[in-house]
Amino acid sequence: MEEGEAGARPRLMRDLLITLIVFGAVPWIIQRPHIGILVWSWLAYMNPHRMSWGFAYNLPFSAVTALAIFVGFLVNKEPKRIPVNGLTIVWGLFVFWMIVTTIFAVHPDFALVEMKKTMKIQLMTLMTLLLMAKRERIEQLVWVIAFSIGYFGIKGGVFTILTAGQYRVWGPPETFIEGNNEIALALIIIMPLMRYLQQRVENVWLSRAIIGSMVLSGFSILASYSRGALLAGTAMVLSLWWKGRNRFSVALVIFLLAVSIYPFVPEKWTSRMETINTYEEDASAMGRINAWHFAWNLASDRPLTGGGFQAFTEQMFLIYAPDPFDYHDAHSIYFEVLGEQGFVGLVLFLTIWFLTHRTGTWIIRRTQARPELAWAHDLAAMLQVSLVGYLVGGAFLGLAYFDLPYHIMALMLLTRAEVEKVIGKDSGPTAHSSGQQL
Repeated sequence: MEEGEAGARPRLMRDLLITLIVFGAVPWIIQRPHIGILVWSWLAYMNPHRMSWGFAYNLPFSAVTALAIFVGFLVNKEPKRIPVNGLTIVWGLFVFWMIVTTIFAVHPDFALVEMKKTMKIQLMTLMTLLLMAKRERIEQLVWVIAFSIGYFGIKGGVFTILTAGQYRVWGPPETFIEGNNEIALALIIIMPLMRYLQQRVENVWLSRAIIGSMVLSGFSILASYSRGALLAGTAMVLSLWWKGRNRFSVALVIFLLAVSIYPFVPEKWTSRMETINTYEEDASAMGRINAWHFAWNLASDRPLTGGGFQAFTEQMFLIYAPDPFDYHDAHSIYFEVLGEQGFVGLVLFLTIWFLTHRTGTWIIRRTQARPELAWAHDLAAMLQVSLVGYLVGGAFLGLAYFDLPYHIMALMLLTRAEVEKVIGKDSGPTAHSSGQQL
């Protein structure tokens, strides 16, 4: 057998396996559409078809899954409710505002293409809220998200150890998290979810396996050589320590890990991290600052709607950037939204995450003395930690429309809804929430 044929057979098997899994799940999804949310999340975060390198590479698996979900949504008789509260209202306003800014975009044709992709993510977030409103479904979704992305952390961690950290870790190709910076931030966001799962499992070996996955993911984050990830990871770890049950034990473990790892850190890694203190001399850092000035100038000129999606172009940089020839992407969720959605969009965007964090605080306060809701207490705390990682790391990455943070928001809303089912809605003026049945 020739070498090419030997390599083609495993690729073909992977293609067939992924295709059979997705299309074989369609009948189940139509009967139980919440299963479709799990399959769609697996496809969105692990992107298994992007690792097949055969005929399945570009097949529309997500579209097929989404279609099955909508069919199941229509035929399934299970009651479906949308949590109606301040967070969902602001989120709805932000989605509406992105449509408005697309109408007035500086590049309407390009903006429309990007808006369609973003609306698909927002629509699936809505379907998640409608279909996953049970504790067991919430936890199933946490498992799928954590280990769809965690797969790359585990794989990258092993690779980092075997190569002594001499090479960078990357994400799946042609995805939101393809770049080294992006996969690092995604891993930072899901590590608190791993911690939640590790707290809840009863099997000691499974608990140890999750801890091992977290450690390997930590190696992957370091091997991304991302300075933003270092800052976001530090913020996440401090928040994880603060939200943890046993702060002294957690601090001791973190300290011992840091001490044991540091001697093996490559010199080129420490040299790159040290450029944080000398960013004025770093072309990449100064390029980002130039892009941030561009976003501010553009939004100042168009304060309501900004430039719309895809406003960060070379032509626009010639008009609004301090250095018109140093073209960069937004490299910040805040300046990305500011430049593309204007000051109105930025206020709505920031309010979403403020209210998401506040919802977590609401859950934590009302579940402290209720053992039957300990799971909700722990999950809300870890979702808050994930959000801290996103908000810090997002300051240096243009992932404002990435699926994952909106899934964090949805999980927080779903958890609150489950808590309200148990304790009722008469828990003070801030606890009132209603659900609109479809």
